[in-house]
Formats: sequence, structure tokens, C-alpha cells
Amino acid sequence: MSLLRLDRLHYCILMSMGCISSPLVWAEDLNSDVAKLPTLHVEATRTDTGYLQTPASVFRIEAPQVDSSSQVNLTEVVKGIPSLQIRNRENYAQDLQLSMRGFGARSTFGVRGIRLYVDGIPATMPDGQGQTSNIDLSSLDHVEVLTGPFSSLYGNSSGGTILTSTKEGQGKDSIELSYSGGSHDKSRAGLVLQGGAKGANEPSYIISSSYFDTDGYREHSGAEKVLNNAKLSWNLDDGSKINWVTNYVKIHADDPMGLERKDWQANPKQIAPYVKKWGFNARKDIEQTQTGITWFKPINDQHELYAMAYLGNRQVTQYQSIPQGQVVVENGKPVYTGQKSPKHAGGVIDFERNYYGADFRWTGKELLPNTTVSIGVAFDAMDEERKGFENFNADGIYGVKGNLRRDEDNTLWNIDPYLQASWQFLPTWRLDTGVRYSNVHYKSKDHFTSGPDEYGTVNGDDSGKTDYEKVLPSAALSWQILPELMAYVSYAKGFETPTFTEMAYHTDISKSGFNFGLKPSTSDTYETGLKSQNLLGDFTLAVFQTKTKNDIVSAGNLGGRSTFRNADKTLREGVEFAWNKKLWRDLTATASYTYLDATFDANVPEKLDQDNKVLASAIPTGNAIPGIAKNQAYASLAWQPSHGLY
Repeated sequence: MSLLRLDRLHYCILMSMGCISSPLVWAEDLNSDVAKLPTLHVEATRTDTGYLQTPASVFRIEAPQVDSSSQVNLTEVVKGIPSLQIRNRENYAQDLQLSMRGFGARSTFGVRGIRLYVDGIPATMPDGQGQTSNIDLSSLDHVEVLTGPFSSLYGNSSGGTILTSTKEGQGKDSIELSYSGGSHDKSRAGLVLQGGAKGANEPSYIISSSYFDTDGYREHSGAEKVLNNAKLSWNLDDGSKINWVTNYVKIHADDPMGLERKDWQANPKQIAPYVKKWGFNARKDIEQTQTGITWFKPINDQHELYAMAYLGNRQVTQYQSIPQGQVVVENGKPVYTGQKSPKHAGGVIDFERNYYGADFRWTGKELLPNTTVSIGVAFDAMDEERKGFENFNADGIYGVKGNLRRDEDNTLWNIDPYLQASWQFLPTWRLDTGVRYSNVHYKSKDHFTSGPDEYGTVNGDDSGKTDYEKVLPSAALSWQILPELMAYVSYAKGFETPTFTEMAYHTDISKSGFNFGLKPSTSDTYETGLKSQNLLGDFTLAVFQTKTKNDIVSAGNLGGRSTFRNADKTLREGVEFAWNKKLWRDLTATASYTYLDATFDANVPEKLDQDNKVLASAIPTGNAIPGIAKNQAYASLAWQPSHGLY
């Protein structure tokens, strides 16, 4: 809540199923018989079309002009979007979990299967792992959410796409201080500096800095977070535009770990009993710095150029709750638990990543009648130094960094050329097509070997490499039936490679190193939809089906590690509906509903080790994919007057 500036009174009466939402884009013109959507062009699909004319399930959320929320989690802004589920665990060691039409539901932490962008700069690592922790809500302008087939235009791990945009500095230089507090000793202090350009070819600026801390709802769930974000924008005399964005985030978070049902029923605020018993002091430290620049240049009425480049550094140290373990000899063979096996990577994860990339695109308009063509190439790369340590010292005390158990250098890179084309072949008919060649190259160099131990077990050289590639076509046909009614059908092929984290551990504890046997998943998505804007409000309706091969799913927890395997076939079918209407002056109603049936479409056989012990149970056809809500409903009634009391 702002202490120095209160521009207007913000009242909201909200009736919500699930959670409360910021309003989606709606009409602004109260004088017209049929409310008009704002003349906004959708950025997510890169088709340069208006919201109503875009043949895709895309939603835009405006950030509140006066925000009374704590401005910490993305759930405070992005609400009520069909098929988008955001789980705020209130565990800052795990970050938010996002899933979109079921993509990303397998993630045990962070965001997978969904692409995140901040001001055109990727917030998703080149391997597909993303975080929302570096999205600054206090300087946020708007968010676009793309849930349909067009997401495949972004390449690897694009089951959906979320694009956030930072405000640009305007007017006179100003400063805004804010403070919010709540239960569990939760507090946040923020500072925003901003100002418009002082002259031609000079930048506008906005700089935001905040500090957040909390003791947490549960025992040993406290967190501290520092977030800095800066954006400089140049609107040059030649018509070009440059944005330079830099952000920094530092997080320390204690991890109380998960509770069994009986423990949760006894005391939902407690730390996991085994964690408390052994004194693991599970926690996570994150530090990330990222900077990027975008450049847009209209050469003339027919030609445009776009370029983007970015680089960043991310460091993570995580102390886990894995015991030392022991060795039991069964039938003359050693059976290891905990960290006893020489092949185990230890109870401390410690890695540093340097990542960078670029995107170059040319767009031609009306080179042929009623056509637009874009040709581009995207490049991403990441270098990771990953180490593992024991989480105990020589005295057996947990929560400290012990002996080295893993040491490797991992690299990843991709170069993806792509093409998009739009053709208005009839006054009311439009064809949008695209194709992207996505290729991802992994390589791991192992620097740590050990053994044999007294039982002859050896941790050998686990170096290796693998390559993934796929051609990703997409197409959408739209029909403007009436000025206020549009119908479309679309198709796209998707592609998702496993992340470094998912490949980091085998499903078989007797093996070490990267699981290069984990395959990428491919999907085919079909969608048909209607968009309308009339006296009854703004409507969006979409029906979709996604068939996935080699879907990456959980293989359970093994030796304190989350492991993954491929499911031969999965099926996602659903319906999305969204509606909003300005009922009277400043009173607006919003509603959305999603039905999503996500199931395994083929048997997944059980996975056995070399001694025929079950490593991962079988999954029969028809079983629901875990972590995905079949029904999701939302409704809100909001009053937001344009003027306050003064």
C-alpha cells in the first residue's frame, strides 16, 4: 500500500471460486451500444492482430493502477485465466507451480513446460526450467497468457507462454515508497523511481527495488527476498525503439518439507517430523542476475527488424533432507540407502549457470497483397557447473557442507530458425501459419569418480551427450463471421525436452550421472474456438485436444531425489470459457470455467532394476495425470471507480 501517494480509492467486491482476479481486458467506451475492446495488439502470437481478431486462446491482464496486495507472488495478479493453474505453496524454497492445460503439472519446483518472458527477454532457462521469482509486480504493466497451439512458435517447452511487460517511465521524475505487512511476520518494503524522457533520443526510466521477509505459516518456513528491476526505454527519431532491462533477485528460504496426511491432520504448521528429528536444516539460497536488450526498427511501411540479446547468471545452493544411510547385504549383494552408495550425489546441490541468447527477426508486410511474413532465428545456450556434497560433517552433524560427491560441467545450446506468415485471402477469412525447427544439444563432462568401496561398487565416468530435434508446424484458419463474432480452428505440433534437473538422476539408484535415456515429448494440439463482443459482454470459447507421445512424468522419489520417465501416450481434452462485462459505470463482472480431462492413453509398464525390484509402478490406461484439476471455475464482481474521494 502506498504511503506517499494515493491517487484514487480502490474498492473491490469479489465473489470468487478458487481465488480473486485482476480483471481481464474489457470495454472502456461507455457511450457505445456494443462495448469495444481496447485497440490493443496481441504480442504473444506475433501476428500483429487485435485481441478479438487473434485466432488463439490469449488473455491479457492489466496490472492494477493502485495495488493493495503484497506484490510478492504472481498469483496476486494473474487469476481467473481458463486452464491456467497457479499453486502458491507459500514455500519460497520451491517457487510457484504453474500448469497450463496440464503442461507443467509434473514440476516439483519452479515452472516447466511453459515459456516465461519479461519484456521480451526469456525468464525460462534454455533447458526449459523457469522461475517467476524475478518478475517484479510493483513495476508491472500487463501480462499476456497464451494457452493454445500458437505457443509452439516459441520452440522447446512451450505448452503455454506467459509474457509480462514492465511499465515505462512517464512524465516528471517521481518516487514512490510502499510498505505492507501481514500475519506470520510478513512484510515488504518497496521503492519505485521513474521518469519520462527529457528530450529526443533520451531514455525514460523506471527502477524498482523491494525487500520481503516472512517467518512463514509453518515451522522452519521463513524466507527473505531482495528484488531489483530496472528498465530504460528509448524512442528514437528514426522510429526505432530500444528497451534495456536488468533485474537481480536474491532469496534465502527455509524448507519445512512435505507432511504425511496423519502429520498434517495432527498439526499442519509443523516441520516434517523426520526433518526435525535429524536436524537437517533444509534450505535453499538463490542468486540471479540477468540483463537483456530489445531493438525494434521499422525500415519503411513494408519492412521491420527486431533483435533481442540477453545474458544471465544463476547460482543455487540447496541443503536437502537426505540421511547418511547404511548398507545392508542381501543375497550377497549390497543394498544402499541414503547417501551410502558411491554413486550417490550427496545431500547438497550446488550449481552455477551462465546463460545467454539472442533472437533476430525480419518482418515484411504487403510484399504480396494482404500478406505478412516473418523470418527469424533464435539462439540460446547455457553452461552449468554442478557439484554435489554430503550434507553432514565428520561428526555426523547435518545442515553443513561435507565431502564432494559430484562434480560435472554441463552445456546446452540450440539454434532455431523459424518462419511465420499470414494471408487475408478473403475479406473475412485469414490464414496464419508458422514453422520452427527446434534442436537442442546436451553435453555433460564428469570430473568426479570414486571407488570401488568394500563391496566393489564404483562411481565411474558418467560423461555423455545427446541431441534432440523436431520440426514444429502450426496453422490457424479464422473467419470473421460478423464484426463482433470470430471463429477459428488451429493446429500445432509441440516439443518439450527434459530439463537438466529432470535428467540429473536415474530412476535406478545403482546408476549415477545424467539420465540420457529420458526422451523428449512431442504433442499435437487441435483447437476450435469462438470470440464475441456484443451487448451481453465479451466471450471466449475454446475446445481443444492434445495428444502427447513420450510425455515426461514422475517416476517417484528415489534416494531423496525426484526422478522422471516417459509415458508412451497421454491425452488432454477440454473446454475453456471466459466472459466479462462492464455492468454499470465502474462495476464489472468476470467469470471463467475450464473442463480438462487429462489421462494416460496407454499403459505405462513398471520399471524394474537389475534385481527385478520395482523402481516405478505401472500406470494403467485411463488413469488421470496427477496434479491437474478436472474442473476449474472462477467468478468475480469488482467495483473500481476512476476517481477517488479527492
